Parts: sequence; structure tokens; C-alpha cells
Amino acid sequence: MTTEPPYLSIAAEIRGRIRTGVLAPGDRVPSTRAITREWGVAMATATKALAALRREGLVRVEPGVGTVVVDPRQARQATAPALTQARIVRAALELADSEGLNALTMRRLATVLDTSAMALYRHVPGKGELVRLMADEACGEVPLGPVPGHWRPGLERAARWLREVYARHRWMAQAMASFTRPVASPNAMAYTEWVLAVLWETPLTSSQKLHTHLTLFAFVQGLALADDLEEQARLDTGLSDGEWMEQNEPRFDAMQSGRPYPLLDALTRDGGFELSLESLFEFGLRRTLDGVAAMIDETSG
Repeated sequence: MTTEPPYLSIAAEIRGRIRTGVLAPGDRVPSTRAITREWGVAMATATKALAALRREGLVRVEPGVGTVVVDPRQARQATAPALTQARIVRAALELADSEGLNALTMRRLATVLDTSAMALYRHVPGKGELVRLMADEACGEVPLGPVPGHWRPGLERAARWLREVYARHRWMAQAMASFTRPVASPNAMAYTEWVLAVLWETPLTSSQKLHTHLTLFAFVQGLALADDLEEQARLDTGLSDGEWMEQNEPRFDAMQSGRPYPLLDALTRDGGFELSLESLFEFGLRRTLDGVAAMIDETSG
């Protein structure tokens, strides 16, 4: 007796929901992440299940929405969209957003697009170039707007803009990690140009302006990497931050009982403070800008 592959079983169950009307035309079907949680399978299996439904014409990828049920009347009239570089980049963005940069391979992307890996290589030479195009696309989604008249609100806007980019695309923290080998992205270079324009009328030297930009960039990127690691930890363990702390509380209690940590105990006693990456961002941004202000005052003097 041959056992049916798990992805076909999952596709059959979702197909049943569509045919019985539980999922109506236009409704979102379970995402790859939702499938991994509901059926307890790997991301690759979830991707195969959705690809099987796409091949049957039951679902399609809606940019910015996800995979949705196709209206049968529209399906009869529709033709498969042409494979273009823009379509490949958009699909790669969605895959990396949902599963992380490590999950993005040309083979996986070909499965998502229901094509062959060789067809992708006709438009993109490899993963490195694909990630560069993805980063450029992500940096160009939301404009920074006009340069403010004062450096401080300008740098604050730049930091918040960059944090929002990383929040939408957590994999970007890995893609933009190198300072000595930066991604050759026109939109990322436009961001650097914008920050330098913010600092241009200050008395800082050229070196100080560039280092100010890179220090702010490194600060935001460091927190973005922490965001990405924490999200990956939540996916790997299936535990929220609160559940993880509760599970590990006995270990911390044992450490504290074996050796005194009076200063740390004083900070944490009775829930004396709350720490989050968001509060750390706000604190660090203010202190960084205060440091830039002091440097400008010293240079002016």
C-alpha cells in the first residue's frame, strides 16, 4: 500500500474546504506558516501543498495579500502571468518575509512560481543578485520625503524609516549586514544621500558626517537583527516570549540562588522595569542623537 505524500493530503483538505464553500472565492487560504502550525509539517511541504493547488487553478498569489481562492468564472478566462524579473523579485520578497532568507533558494522559488529553476535563471543570474534586487525593492517601497530643515528631526526620521523597512522585511537585517561590502542598491544609496543631505549644513567634517550616518545605521540594524533572531526563536520553539520566560524561570531562579546578584536583583525586584526591543530603540535613538548634538556643539566651538 502506497502512502500519499503529506503535501498531497494537505492540498486535498484545503481543496475540500474550497469545494464545500468553507473557503469562498477571494478568501485567503492558510499560508505556509499557518500550514506548518496546523499540520505540523516543514515549510517545504507547505509550499508544495500550495503549489499543487495553484497548478489546479484553485488558488493564486495576490501581491500584498497572500494566496487566495480563485473565482471559477475568472479562472476560465485567466491566463498565467508572464514570468518577469519583477514578478520573480516580488515572489522572492513574499517567500523571505514569510519563511526567512535562509529558506529562499532558486528551487523553492521555482516551486512557488510553478516553473523551473532554469526559467528563473533566464531573468536572475543567482540568489546573490536576487537578494540585491529584493533589498532595492524593499528600500523603494516608501519614500523618505523632503529633507527637514534641522538635522535632528531628519536623523530621527531616517532611523524610524529604516526600522520600518526592517519591520516589514526582517530578512533585510541579514542582507544589509556588511559595512565593508554593502549591497549595491540604488534605493539604499539614495537613503545614504538623504541622510548626508540632513547633515550637510552642520559644521561636522565629511568623515564625521559619514560616521554619524553609519553609526545610526548600525544601531537600527543591530536591533533589527535581534528582532529577526527573536522571531526565528518563536517559530522554532512555538513559544511566545512570555511562555519562554515562564518555562525558563526555574533555571534563572536556580542561578540566582547559587550566587548573589544584588544589583540585578534590585533592578528586577517586584517587576521594577520592562524591557522590549521597542523601548530599547527609543532609548538608544534619543541617546545617539544627544551624542551627535554634543559633537556638533564641540565642532562649532
